[in-house]
Amino acid sequence: MEEEMKKMTYTSAKKELETIVASIESGALDVDALTDKVKRATDLIIFCKEKLTKTDSELQKLLEELD
Repeated sequence: MEEEMKKMTYTSAKKELETIVASIESGALDVDALTDKVKRATDLIIFCKEKLTKTDSELQKLLEELD
């Protein structure tokens, strides 16, 4: 799964998260599938959070260089 996450973009992770949320909200998942989807969503949220934090740091660095 780690290799897959390295190739993933923020946009694709966000889209997959939206799909997971929609499937959970629909109530169509059985308990086993729900557990798997929640685990996957957790991984995606961590990925997105790290991506945003890294982007924020890079932007701050660039802005500081302008001053």
